[in-house]
Amino acid sequence: MKATINKTHKLHVKTGDTVKVIAGNERGKTGRIVSVNTSASKVIVEGLNRVTKHNKPSAKSPNGGITQKEAYIHASNVMLIENGQATRTGKKNNAEGKLQRYSKKSGELI
Repeated sequence: MKATINKTHKLHVKTGDTVKVIAGNERGKTGRIVSVNTSASKVIVEGLNRVTKHNKPSAKSPNGGITQKEAYIHASNVMLIENGQATRTGKKNNAEGKLQRYSKKSGELI
């Protein structure tokens, strides 16, 4: 039997970053990242990509119902917003020699 290895990928965005969606149904909209799934390279953006979830009645919620929640968006479809503009990011060493993200548009560290 083949062993599966869970690989995590370094992403250009983190939880709490403000991003702009550049592809998909929510293109052009901005929001704040609520959570990041590094193994699938996906993010959840607050208030965007909302889907309808049908909940079956159970002991906890005897009525069941229909709820709305945010779904994942692939990380390649979002772009970081820095100083009000969408920017690509790169990584370089800062003054202490620690690897840090920087804006390719302005050149300053994020």
